[in-house]
Amino acid sequence: MSMKPINSILFVCLGNICRSPLAEGVFRDVWAAREGQRDMLLDSAATSGWEVGSAPDPRSMAVAAHHGIDISGQRARRVTPQDFQRFDLILGMDRSNVADLKALAPAAMRDRVHLFLDFAQGKARDVPDPYYDGPEAFAEVYRMIREASEALATRLVARASDSGQASSTM
Repeated sequence: MSMKPINSILFVCLGNICRSPLAEGVFRDVWAAREGQRDMLLDSAATSGWEVGSAPDPRSMAVAAHHGIDISGQRARRVTPQDFQRFDLILGMDRSNVADLKALAPAAMRDRVHLFLDFAQGKARDVPDPYYDGPEAFAEVYRMIREASEALATRLVARASDSGQASSTM
C-alpha cells in the first residue's frame, strides 16, 4: 500500500450485522480516544445483500453496549462500486470477504483491500462469524476486534507521524 494518508476505512463482513458493524463501532471508539487525532471517515458494509437495511445483530449491540459503545444506529448496506474510490482502506473480516471484495474491486483499487487482523496485527487470521453461536462467541469477536483496532490505530498514528519516508510495514 502506498504512503498516501489513510483518512477513511470500510469494515466488511458477509451480512454487515455482526462483525463489521462491531468493528466500525469499536474502531471509532478507539480512534476517538486518541486525543488530537484527525477525523477519520468510518463505515461498514456487507458483501451480500441479505441484511440490507437491518440493524446490527442484538448480540453485537449488547457486547458493544457492555463496553460503552452504541452501534444501534447503524444499518446494514452492501458494498458499492463507489466504496473502492471513497475508502483508502477496506478491511474484510475473513478471507472469503477479502476474496469477494477483490473480485468486485477495480484492478487499480485492489491494493486497498486487506484481511483485518492481518493488516492490523500481522496475524493472517479470520475474525470468525459468531452468528450461529452464543454470547460467548460475540464476546470473543469483540476482544479480537478491540485488540486489532488498538493495533491499527497505533499503526495509523505512527504512519501519520512518519516524515514521509516509505515504511515497510504499511
